[in-house]
Amino acid sequence: MKDEGSRSNLNEIVGDTPQLKQVLQLAIKVARSDAPVLILGEPGSGKELIARAIHRISPRRHESFVTVNCAAPGEPSLASCIFGEGNEVEKPTIGQLEAADKGILFLNEIAMVPLRVQTKLLRLLEHREFERMGSVHSIPANVRLIASTRYDLGERVAEGTFQEDLYDQLNVFPIKVPALRERRDDIPLLANYFVQRFARRLNKPINSIPNETMSSLVNSDWPGNVRQLENLIERAVGLAEGSVLQILSRFMQLQF
Repeated sequence: MKDEGSRSNLNEIVGDTPQLKQVLQLAIKVARSDAPVLILGEPGSGKELIARAIHRISPRRHESFVTVNCAAPGEPSLASCIFGEGNEVEKPTIGQLEAADKGILFLNEIAMVPLRVQTKLLRLLEHREFERMGSVHSIPANVRLIASTRYDLGERVAEGTFQEDLYDQLNVFPIKVPALRERRDDIPLLANYFVQRFARRLNKPINSIPNETMSSLVNSDWPGNVRQLENLIERAVGLAEGSVLQILSRFMQLQF
């Protein structure tokens, strides 16, 4: 019964292929633990969706889920964003790590974290404590870390751009999210799901997708994965007139 309740909290993840089911089963298992999780997959494949699903079925589900995009800021701002700033004189600035207290901190694209910040993350995982930037005072940390990346961290370790010890700490529970082209049988389910969602949102009376259109969707490679399909459907619904979804051929060529 416990697994059935967990699966009911994964309803936002649409699909019924064996590849996706394997990911969801693993997500349910790792959610019971408090160990770090490393989610791997191409851009747009749904890594953050899996991370949020783990949060919803974990013992920390009633606490915060805080996201940091590690690819966005530079080193000083990323370190301050995660760990905060402040010393014994100045008023401290709370970082996302403290904002996630008792909950989950999701580090999106962890491969982009500079080495010096990696050292601070390693200490966090090994000792459950951290220091704000500019301070020497250690602060206990009660968070679970989930990280994601599109890159092969093993290759980054070999290149010297990612710490091996941090990789070992994160790689306890790796989850590989399949690309959309690897689970083509889920495309009709996803397409209909997105059509219904955007039709309701945009107040459009769309109730069907022509077979020819669906065949084109299923046979496309989707380099942008589920996010690309979602964006395409949203555009098509927005332009649709009548109850049948029509997707212009030029939209199928868009790369995200």
